[in-house]
Amino acid sequence: MAVEIATLSSVGQGSPSEPPRHAGPKAGLGVVIVLLIVVLGLVTLVSVATGAVAISPRTIFAAITGHPPNAMQRLILFEIRLPRVLASGLVGAGLAMAGLLFQGLFRNPIADPYVIGSSGGAIFGACIGIVFFSQWSVFGFSATALLAFAGSAATMALVYSLARSGGKTNVVTLLLAGFGISAIFTNSSYFFELFNRAETNNRILASWLHGVVNIPTWTEVAISAALIVLAAVAALPLMRTLNTLALGDEYAQQLGVRVESARVFIILLGSLLTAVSVSLGGIIMFAGLIVPHIARLLLGPDHVRLLPVTALAGAIFLMLADTLARTIFAPYEVPVGVLIAFVGGPFFLYLLRKMKRGYAV
Repeated sequence: MAVEIATLSSVGQGSPSEPPRHAGPKAGLGVVIVLLIVVLGLVTLVSVATGAVAISPRTIFAAITGHPPNAMQRLILFEIRLPRVLASGLVGAGLAMAGLLFQGLFRNPIADPYVIGSSGGAIFGACIGIVFFSQWSVFGFSATALLAFAGSAATMALVYSLARSGGKTNVVTLLLAGFGISAIFTNSSYFFELFNRAETNNRILASWLHGVVNIPTWTEVAISAALIVLAAVAALPLMRTLNTLALGDEYAQQLGVRVESARVFIILLGSLLTAVSVSLGGIIMFAGLIVPHIARLLLGPDHVRLLPVTALAGAIFLMLADTLARTIFAPYEVPVGVLIAFVGGPFFLYLLRKMKRGYAV
């Protein structure tokens, strides 16, 4: 919850944001995107090939073309490893884009996808799914994933309704309501662990709270991918609006921007991206903070350029992190959220130090 508290220091002031002092090289957007797509393809190949049972690239290509060497490798590739790798990419892209949207909306580099309380609602929903409906599934989605999605979306809707008054949304109230509700729902997990006697459920809950990308069904992968692509396409027209909002609400209104409507759509899309990501990978902190911030330092503040780059970079980042999480201490698996925390924590402190020095990011 440190993100929510720190964000209060620089939102709702109505003053124009300063442009970055170090915007970085202005590389051609097309070149950057092509390069990231190539890297994403290579990372996907490496991630699929790496694991307790190594699978060579030749075997992967043979299986994709319909000539798998044996049934065991085909099972590992198509039912276990490839769905998980794709899910980790979707989670990374979703969290990175949500982080970009919320950082632009609140005009603060330390905002993240959970800034208005989605993590608390997701935890509460997942607890219900794990403890009471662990054997249920709907259209290939586990009850845990569905209830985490529903809890995340419902919480953000509740927070938004609490912050809205007189047809306007107070940003500070939005953050405070998100912090309070998220704290209540997050700590509710203690009671589920206390009164639930099934050790298996408690272990699943503990791992989910630390961020574990589970092995999804192909139906889950397809629907989640469709939702994330839909949200990304819908967000494209809002990127220029975010560029204008960076100059302050009053200035944006003078330029004809419907600030309140834009804010609603940004919150809706950020909430959808966060909810989908949480349903696939649990609570993974910092992924939505690090990637958009680094992209902004390298490419400058233009959100039109940042959206596709952030999505691709987020997918690459989480694919690599998840591959390391399941192999670095093999045969044991570290939750990817724990692994990223050791990177994200110091990075967050670095941001705070830069802000303390008056560095505009």
